[in-house]
Amino acid sequence: MRVSVIGCTVLVLFTVLIIGKAEIYIVTVEGEPIISYKGGIDGFEATAVESDEKIDTTSETVTSYAHHLEKKHDMLLEMLFEIGTYNKLYSYQHLLNGFAVHISPEQAETLRRTPSVKSVERDWKVRRLTTHTPQFLGLPTGVWPTGGGFDKAGEDIVIGFVDSGIYPHHPSFATHNTEPYGPVPKYRGKCEVDPDTKKDFCNGKIVGAQHFAKAAIAAGQFNPSIDFASPMDGDGHGSHTAAIAAGNNGIPVRMHGYEFGKASGMAPRARIAVYKALYRIFGGYVADVVAAIDQAVYDGVDILSLSVGPNSPPATTKTTYLNPFDATLLSAVKAGVFVAQAAGNGGPFPKTLVSYSPWIVSIAAAIDDRRYKNHLTLGNGKILAGIGLSPATHPNQSYTLVAANDVLLDSSAMKYSPSDCQKPEVLNKKLVQGNILLCGYSFNFVIGSASIKKVSETAKSLGAIGFVLAVENVSPGTKFDPVPVGIPGVLITDVSKSMDLIDYYNTSTPRDWTGRVKSFNANGSIGNGLMPILHKSAPQVALFSARGPNIKDFNFQDADLLKPDILAPGSLIWAAWSPNGTDEANYVGEGFAMISGTSMAAPHIAGIAALVKQKHPHWSPAAIKSTLMTTSTTLDRAGMPLQAQQYSETEAMKLVTATPFDYGSGHVNPRAALDPGLIFDAGYEDYLGFLCTTPGIDAHEIKNYTNLPCNYTMVHPWNLNTPSITVAHLVGTQTVTRTATNVAEEETYVITTRMAPAIAIEASPPAMTLRAGASRKFSITLTVRSVTGTYSFGEILMKGSRGHKVRIPVVAMGYQR
Repeated sequence: MRVSVIGCTVLVLFTVLIIGKAEIYIVTVEGEPIISYKGGIDGFEATAVESDEKIDTTSETVTSYAHHLEKKHDMLLEMLFEIGTYNKLYSYQHLLNGFAVHISPEQAETLRRTPSVKSVERDWKVRRLTTHTPQFLGLPTGVWPTGGGFDKAGEDIVIGFVDSGIYPHHPSFATHNTEPYGPVPKYRGKCEVDPDTKKDFCNGKIVGAQHFAKAAIAAGQFNPSIDFASPMDGDGHGSHTAAIAAGNNGIPVRMHGYEFGKASGMAPRARIAVYKALYRIFGGYVADVVAAIDQAVYDGVDILSLSVGPNSPPATTKTTYLNPFDATLLSAVKAGVFVAQAAGNGGPFPKTLVSYSPWIVSIAAAIDDRRYKNHLTLGNGKILAGIGLSPATHPNQSYTLVAANDVLLDSSAMKYSPSDCQKPEVLNKKLVQGNILLCGYSFNFVIGSASIKKVSETAKSLGAIGFVLAVENVSPGTKFDPVPVGIPGVLITDVSKSMDLIDYYNTSTPRDWTGRVKSFNANGSIGNGLMPILHKSAPQVALFSARGPNIKDFNFQDADLLKPDILAPGSLIWAAWSPNGTDEANYVGEGFAMISGTSMAAPHIAGIAALVKQKHPHWSPAAIKSTLMTTSTTLDRAGMPLQAQQYSETEAMKLVTATPFDYGSGHVNPRAALDPGLIFDAGYEDYLGFLCTTPGIDAHEIKNYTNLPCNYTMVHPWNLNTPSITVAHLVGTQTVTRTATNVAEEETYVITTRMAPAIAIEASPPAMTLRAGASRKFSITLTVRSVTGTYSFGEILMKGSRGHKVRIPVVAMGYQR
């Protein structure tokens, strides 16, 4: 396999020499993809299905039509260009009809002018968006028992991960201690073989494993020695996300001889299908990601977990919702696949989302109730708070403090930034041994060229009892996470406390006239940081979590659609890691990592969606999205409104009252989601209606991606039947409609509304009774009372006579007529 990769690289280089500055383009052409072909071509029967249905991709009808489309792609390229002047990377037949090709800009222009070609988009890059949470979410007691316990939670549901691959030998994915897995109904993915071990990547828990790198290879970014030409995770991120959603239950998290609890996925019995399209250094390319998604849906996954997003809104299309990536996901939803996507890590600033479309569930990241604290006690009695997942120094004993800069073997070592404590060979072991080593937290730690793990290794190799890292100045936005280490260690993050430490050290350390230390007299002890503290003020919206309002175009105009959709744990999440993974310097070579990002929040929702799908196998993706959103909570554990981390004027971190732009509908509540009472359903045609009524959108562009004309009667995009209401430009009075479907027994719902004073809100009717399975329309009227220049927030609460509570957030900004 490695030989073939090298062969591909040579071919790509040869092609580049012939055609000049080649780039990758995603091209769509006339003709329906498999998902929507309704017949009409001689010799090829219809392959389309009704909305939310799965296609039988093994049928002769589907395979012959797929072959027909690929042949047409090849014929088009052969007709236009000489062989050897282009390199077709993928044919897309299932969700899009088109292909990815490596060609010159001149050739791309030729394609654009060809009558049968609908769109030609230059490829763009995507990036990774970077457990105690089952207990925090109430899964072991409130959810798993309803599905037969943890050993049945998620049974026969397949979650597809478009990420950096998987480390298949991890205990989170092992099968030797579990009930045997049978074949999965309706899943037909492939298992690639590891070129090194010659064994395939699947074991019953992992049911599919493939990698996609043709665009990365063509772009000259792929390095097989570190990126692995296989589904092997060369980063760590993919193993982490897969374990959060579907890792085995009760796996001990052990590092440095300590156990930090037991890890479990949200749906520990769900199956894992791996579609590797992200790589360690460069992220990934949309052409590879689209190929991975296309394959995942073709293979029959139930749920897609995407911890991946664009670097910015797509510049090549006027609308954020219409690009090859989002159009592929729209077709995936049409095929009945629920899509969970990380919202992005650009917070806390507004309009930083990289997940825009109504058919995708966009997930924000929360901090849960667990905090790791530690402290340093000085010889003068001062206690300095810090962080550090470490054991304590010996109780009732103090140790001498020695600063790295004072124990250099040679003054020439100053060129190595010795205070970072990254190089033990430049420090005097005799002076460090048995003492606590003081190090400085420089900018090298921020950019990743220095790590706390390396400080710990340096201190240990020199025989130090422990170490202290002092932050003397802090860059705006710097985030300090606790890192597990095997010896006593603490990071003092508060600059004023670091100054207290330095002042104490300097006044206790006599020096000669050259500045050399005469004797080390400062001393201290390090506390126990291994035990977490559980806080009631949780959850909170994490500082890094991307915020709304959602945007509809590259000009950052506000959309009539709320994003993010929902909040889930995404800060300091323990989960599996690949020993090959070098994405996080503090976890190189480790089997577990505790990291943060909306990347960690997305698989929480993917796993919880698997539990909902298991209980309600015939629900549509929109129904599953609805149940998660309408049952979520806007209160923390103490019963107070959710708070969001935000910057103060001095760029320090503060807490503010959170809004739907921070958390969407609220924080996920898995137990309530299994029994929502009402759902707000939507299908493919509803999403087309949303697109067609979005102001400024190009109907021709919609037809290019959907193959359907705009003839829908939704009138306004805010009438899309989502469990949230957003009117970005409210003038006078507007009436919004929603249709609720009862998925429980007959129940009467009383509808109440509340809204900020600038906008009046009224529901009609004020109450309604729905029989089991029945649907009923109701309307919400919004009226501008005063123009404030800011958004107003509110909610619709539907209380059922059987105890169901259904909540819909409302967001609007009023304008003068």
